[in-house]
Amino acid sequence: MNRHEEEEIVYEIGVVVPKRNVIEGKESRDCVEILEAEFRKVGLIVNKVSGVSDEFIRVAAPLETLGRAAAQMQMRKPTHIGMDLQFEWEEVDAFVNQPDGSLFSWCERFQCYQHLLYGIVNKSDSGIVLNFDGKEFHWEVGQSLLKRLESEGIVKQVFPLHDETKRRKLLRSWALSWWDVTDQPIDEIYSYYGTKVAIYFAFLGKFTNWMFFPAAFALILQFFDFGSFQWLVLPAFFISIILWAVFFFQFWKRKNYALLARWHINCTIGASQGHKLLGMECGSLQSPLELIRKKGMDINQEKQLYQRYEWLGYFMRFRNDAIIILSIICLQLPFELTYAHLYEVIGSDLLKFGLTGIYLFVIQYFTRLGGKLSVKLIRYENNENTEHRADSLVYKVFGLYFMQSYIGIFYHALLHRNFTTLRQVLFQRLMISEVLNNLLENSLPYLKYNYKKYRTIRNKKKDEKESTSGKIHVTSRVEKEYMKPAYSASIGDEVEDGLFDDFLELALQFGMIMMFACAFPLAFAFSVVSNIMEIRTDALKLLSMMKRPVPRAATTIGAWINIFQFLIVMSICTNSALLVWLYDEEGKWKVEPGLAGILIMEHILLLFKFGFSRLVPEEPAWVRANRAKNATQAQKVCSKQLLRNFSGGERTFYGPKKTE
Repeated sequence: MNRHEEEEIVYEIGVVVPKRNVIEGKESRDCVEILEAEFRKVGLIVNKVSGVSDEFIRVAAPLETLGRAAAQMQMRKPTHIGMDLQFEWEEVDAFVNQPDGSLFSWCERFQCYQHLLYGIVNKSDSGIVLNFDGKEFHWEVGQSLLKRLESEGIVKQVFPLHDETKRRKLLRSWALSWWDVTDQPIDEIYSYYGTKVAIYFAFLGKFTNWMFFPAAFALILQFFDFGSFQWLVLPAFFISIILWAVFFFQFWKRKNYALLARWHINCTIGASQGHKLLGMECGSLQSPLELIRKKGMDINQEKQLYQRYEWLGYFMRFRNDAIIILSIICLQLPFELTYAHLYEVIGSDLLKFGLTGIYLFVIQYFTRLGGKLSVKLIRYENNENTEHRADSLVYKVFGLYFMQSYIGIFYHALLHRNFTTLRQVLFQRLMISEVLNNLLENSLPYLKYNYKKYRTIRNKKKDEKESTSGKIHVTSRVEKEYMKPAYSASIGDEVEDGLFDDFLELALQFGMIMMFACAFPLAFAFSVVSNIMEIRTDALKLLSMMKRPVPRAATTIGAWINIFQFLIVMSICTNSALLVWLYDEEGKWKVEPGLAGILIMEHILLLFKFGFSRLVPEEPAWVRANRAKNATQAQKVCSKQLLRNFSGGERTFYGPKKTE
């Protein structure tokens, strides 16, 4: 029985500490032993594993421990009456379970672990002297023990651990399931990785599935001759892909609402656990207004403070956006135009291909510098929460990548109007960028893991002065996970995680195939194959090559939806211009029937793009019905509870009950 219970324990958090040189006969309060003891005091299950050069404390938590931590955090969870209420462990049956049957989602469990691990503080009346390898330091009153050990470098890292049973199941049903093409176990992905990762893969799968239509249309254009109707083919293709894109994003919004309803997530709640206002964290129970009143401000002072904060935020965002725009104009634009001009001048196709490869490699470094600058700039913006900071970062960095990805193509289309060169550039950009990104995404994590493993073993041999014949192996699974790279963004993981780069790659691909669709329709077919590969390689990367990501809450794909909508509008304008240049070979720009028809078509498509959202609601009818039903049920329960309070011995609102 004990063995069966031991096998059911799932260690979800790992804590890394260096190995110690134990000095016998010397009495000291070893900080690692104290840390383990404190973990057990708060109800955690602790298991220590010895590695090559470090020790690992694996941590698990019974359901009751997580439940009481959630109650202490005043976590709000959906109930069976349709309301999100503060969690109480004693009333656990009133709360709705997750789709996989568990009480807490992975994001909620991780928050509970964070609360338990970092909530261990010194509650004594004086500081405590701790020791590690002969080094002494003080644990002050009210200070978090884990943060103190992190500041001393004793705790190297705290990271989530993979659940080996669920990981292997996802490998079989997701990463290695090539026959399913775009089908994915989204509910299992949500249970294991959280909302943000699940929404990304749901979006990628639906996007790839919908792309089969324009890809099939493009193949028909490539291999069939329409004779005298050939001049109608490109306008028909242009209209169809714009309608396809508008339909897709509207129906994706409906899919997004359906997923949130299935996962019992209130879509009106932001992703952040709190926000910063007037320099104060407002994720607590007290509102910002109450905090201001504590300082003794009157109404006029409060109004002035809020207005000053609001306009200062607008000014800081305007200043930062201006810095990014000027850096693009002064630094990036000349570089992009130089590359485009050299590409037009060079005659050898091999040299052109090599120039494109070198350009893409150099520009990646340049834009990453711009991304890191953007991260520093948004620190001085008064964004309301982490989600708004992430959106601000996305807009700034995408502006840099937009210029470096498309300015050279605009150069060929606008100035030279050379469609042969334009198709060649598009093909090379798509092929080189897709191959380069896939190689980097899948090879770099593997190389980083092996390099860290090699350094660990080499340093161990040097420390112990072992001979080359003595072999040291990394055997523990927790140590192997520690050596894997984190799922972080190329511009840093302070605001965003690795999904930033995945969404950026997808947005740049979408812009490439949409804005120049009339010049290179076959790009849709290449993108379908690339995205099918992307689904499986991203899944394999997350499951086998990376640490388990820290869960991040989200309800949508964030600022990316606005970027995709912007690219649709851009594609209407650019494809209309491409059609004009195709049919106006003499370049006279006369308002003839063909040109007038293209301009009318452009205005109709723009009107349809902005008007279609009014015709098809974003929220499905069954989701609205469930929400209304839950609201009605909650109102009835609250009304009954109020009546019970009124009929009791004491009246809450009308004073005490009269006695005869």
